Amino acid sequence: MTQAISLAGAVTGVGSWPGTDPREAATIVLGELGRLPHLVELPARGLGADMIGRACALLVDLQLDVSTTAYRVVQRRGSVAKRAADLLNQDLDALEEAWETAGLVGADHVVKVQSVGPLTLAAEVELGTGRRVLTDPGAVRDFAESLGEGLARHSAEVTRRLGTQVLIQFDEPRLPAVLAGTLSGRTRLETVQAMPEPEALAVLEATLTGSGGVTMIHCCSGDLPADLLRRSSARAVGLDVAQLTAADLDGIGELLDAGKELALGLVPTAAPAVPATWRDLARPAVTLIDRLGFPRTTLRTQIAVTPACGLAGAGASWSREALKSCAEVSSAFNDDPESL
Repeated sequence: MTQAISLAGAVTGVGSWPGTDPREAATIVLGELGRLPHLVELPARGLGADMIGRACALLVDLQLDVSTTAYRVVQRRGSVAKRAADLLNQDLDALEEAWETAGLVGADHVVKVQSVGPLTLAAEVELGTGRRVLTDPGAVRDFAESLGEGLARHSAEVTRRLGTQVLIQFDEPRLPAVLAGTLSGRTRLETVQAMPEPEALAVLEATLTGSGGVTMIHCCSGDLPADLLRRSSARAVGLDVAQLTAADLDGIGELLDAGKELALGLVPTAAPAVPATWRDLARPAVTLIDRLGFPRTTLRTQIAVTPACGLAGAGASWSREALKSCAEVSSAFNDDPESL
């Protein structure tokens, strides 16, 4: 029986993972994240394995390669795009193998996949002229549509291999800078204008709806554009709680009022100098919910727990410990949030 996809009460990773072995990574993630595992990204493998590089394997009818400064739009598929596709297939093979070994075939599960979002992609990739894609509205639209179609195909492949439902996460760390117009030009003559929120929302929606799936948007930067995210069709919003300020509180409350689920980044991406208990890690979320005036049961009905961001730089030991800590915090939220 197919279940409705929900993050509430779940634990998951943001996406990236340390090391270069996809089989080891898949085995660990499945073991630690039984309900909502994710297809890991291993950027330590180099070109084609980082967040932008993976888009080389997902985009439809758009080709990327590398220049001396960034990934760049090219006319023909090159070695970097081929490498990105090979790495993605290796990751899928590893997850499929671990899935079968764990006896999950035919079970009613959800797997999360990640992709760079269209606005961050447009901010980071160069046109053939060397300018950011973001400076060309037509190119931005093309990228948004291509990425959405690519994620629809990718999700279908995951479902075919694993027999599972798919949640699609879009990573948008550059979103606040895109809206604020604080991105620098690639040259002294290039100016990157701020993108108005309605236009940015339209770009996001082209990709979200084009993917055809249940989606979430993750932004671990400060100045979270909560109102834009509230108006999006995304089921959930992921964020780093440590980045929130008093000015963000109303927006977070409006996200919850609108029925959005929040994936709260509560566990640091590096081992803290002073060991933290699960109560220490849970406290910011409990304080947030209390300050907003929501019942503590919201921690069970609308909140998932994640690390603050990706764990690629965490090291093998802390990455596993971080997921275990997330599970402990989530268990407390689900068992008896009123007692926290």
